[in-house]
Amino acid sequence: MGDNLPVQEKDVVVEVLQPYGTSIFTEMTVLANAHGAVNLSQGFPDVDGPREVRERAAEAILRGPNQYALSVGIPGFRQAIARKINRFYGLTVDPETEVTVTAGATEGLCATLLGILNPEDEVILLEPVYDTYAPISALARARLKYISLEGDAFELPKEKLTKAFSPRTKAILINNPQNPCCKVFTRKELSFIGDLCQQYNAYAIGDEVYEHLVYDGTKHETLLSIPSLKNRAFVVSSTAKTFSMTGWKIGYVIAPEALSRAVRMSHQFIVFCGQSALQEAMAYAMDLPDSYYETLLSDYTAKRDVLSQGLADLGFRVLPSAGTYYVVTDITPLGFDDDLAFCRMLPEKAGVAAIPCSVFWKDRRQGRHLVRFCFAKEMETLEEGIKRLRRWFK
Repeated sequence: MGDNLPVQEKDVVVEVLQPYGTSIFTEMTVLANAHGAVNLSQGFPDVDGPREVRERAAEAILRGPNQYALSVGIPGFRQAIARKINRFYGLTVDPETEVTVTAGATEGLCATLLGILNPEDEVILLEPVYDTYAPISALARARLKYISLEGDAFELPKEKLTKAFSPRTKAILINNPQNPCCKVFTRKELSFIGDLCQQYNAYAIGDEVYEHLVYDGTKHETLLSIPSLKNRAFVVSSTAKTFSMTGWKIGYVIAPEALSRAVRMSHQFIVFCGQSALQEAMAYAMDLPDSYYETLLSDYTAKRDVLSQGLADLGFRVLPSAGTYYVVTDITPLGFDDDLAFCRMLPEKAGVAAIPCSVFWKDRRQGRHLVRFCFAKEMETLEEGIKRLRRWFK
């Protein structure tokens, strides 16, 4: 049975995944737990979502059945998603052929990318890029092209992006609102990307999980509304951020029927189906009145402002947060120039955890002065985090 020599991890992990290592979110949460730190790193609320939604799920579990659901999602939830798209964006989608329920947005992205990518296809990623996009694309043996957003406003570099497109370009991923830099893409920017996709027969994949967290009167623009992307857009979203249920992992992909077939083909071989009781509860949640969505936004606006002001008072240079539930700060005014070292030190020294932004650029070639804090927490949690940072700085 062999010589029983120890197996090295690098020999077990498939070659295309070896460069990625452990997620920065896992690393920082482990450090936060080890040191009893206030966790302002990983993006999850410290309270559960609406009680009535949880009660719906509990009732559905007790009532049953608790067997396999339809692979594409239960009809009631797909219909609720279609209603939501019409309610907020005035668009009509077919719940039977254009909506696929997935195990969170991550599996939705995975099903989409594995469903459309062939080896050597090119995928364009906009840096700073959420850390799951590259590994999933790599699993499909795609070629990655990184284009960095520019400046502290993270502007779309139109000339560089135009040069990046080629006949081999299969897709571009757009996280809007964008994690980690909190940018909200404008309709003009999305239309520019759409025109390039149309010119090169490429697809646009929109990760829109923060669609209801757009601040200061700005409107979220979904890829589904861009004319040039009418037949070439996949929109991936989730219920996790909107209803504070990140552990439920209920997401979905919306795309034209022909594109949805590719998503459904791979989805059935990844997880096959999700949990019907949780989907039933989320169908109820999506139909909550406008007051729910308005309160969610106003609460997060207040928390954003409290955290931003508290960090600014401590000497951080705080960048504007137009969307998501994060604040990005510049640590150089505090005398630090390595975000990763800073964030690895912070849980032990200050009792607070945050995320280094440079890991969202390939090879950390930019962003070493930027640190991300999450404000999807109770106000008391945010105030405690600021209090601990103030005590450490003093």
